[in-house]
Amino acid sequence: MNLRALIRLRALVYAVLLILLAIAPLLTDLAGKPFMLDVLSRTLVLAIAVVSLNLILGFGGMVSLGHAAYLGIGAYSVGIASYYDLYQGWLHIAIALTSSGLFALVTGAISLRTRGVYFIMITMAFSQMAYFALVSLEAYGADDGLVIYGRSEFPGWLSMQDSRGLYYWILGILLAALLFNWRLLNARFGRVLFGAMHNDARMQALGFSTYRYRLAAYVISAMMCSLAGVLFGNFNGFISPDIMTWTRSAELIFMLIVGGVGSIFGPLAGTLVFVLLEEWLSTLWTYWHLPFGLLLIALVLAGKGGIDDWLKRLERVRRRNG
Repeated sequence: MNLRALIRLRALVYAVLLILLAIAPLLTDLAGKPFMLDVLSRTLVLAIAVVSLNLILGFGGMVSLGHAAYLGIGAYSVGIASYYDLYQGWLHIAIALTSSGLFALVTGAISLRTRGVYFIMITMAFSQMAYFALVSLEAYGADDGLVIYGRSEFPGWLSMQDSRGLYYWILGILLAALLFNWRLLNARFGRVLFGAMHNDARMQALGFSTYRYRLAAYVISAMMCSLAGVLFGNFNGFISPDIMTWTRSAELIFMLIVGGVGSIFGPLAGTLVFVLLEEWLSTLWTYWHLPFGLLLIALVLAGKGGIDDWLKRLERVRRRNG
């Protein structure tokens, strides 16, 4: 089978999607619905978190129910620094990357000694520990949350003070995350990580320390997710410990499953479908959670490979029909 022909439809769909996202501010203005830019901004922030989760789950087979902790760490890096009138954007990013990297290094070194359901439970336990630690910090609002009175400050054209500037910051980091995952998957590091997911014993027999590769991937994924947290804090202007509960981590996993685990653009597609479907149904009915849940279950059951796999199947059908 010709690989180029197989991916042609997917490449076209994703290219059109990226173009639409690039001109979204113009489209929302022309449509007279500027609020949709805020919806897209929130969606793409979550997409960055899902892309980071895909790095360990899709390429490394590590199912984490604590990934949202790094979203919270990134957001609180902005919130706590702003509480002390420190609004320098590069400082916020440095704090987020450092704190999330250290937390992931310590917790990952312990968690990766386990496998399967034990890994799932221990990552959730560490996430809940971080959650309750923030709940206990009365100075930063505890469970009432923390208001962020100003966005991170960057010089000149990098400013994110207006909605459009923030949107392009979010889109830029999302594209960088997608490119990073693609390059990593095609590099030696990615091949070892992927091989260890399918046959760990064989990769160790070939001389690779799979534990170190997994730990490195875990730390990189956490730091990437913390960038989503930095953007979330700037976008929302308010943060609370609820951002890092295990249910938020479960939502990220569900978005990844809907889009396609282990695919490059699947996380973006899954997040868009999840959030936009949620927004649409919430405007139609007060009790929208029921049809929303049923639709998501139907999406998962209809195609176990997610949206990315549906596009593959559609391309195969087109090829068979000439």
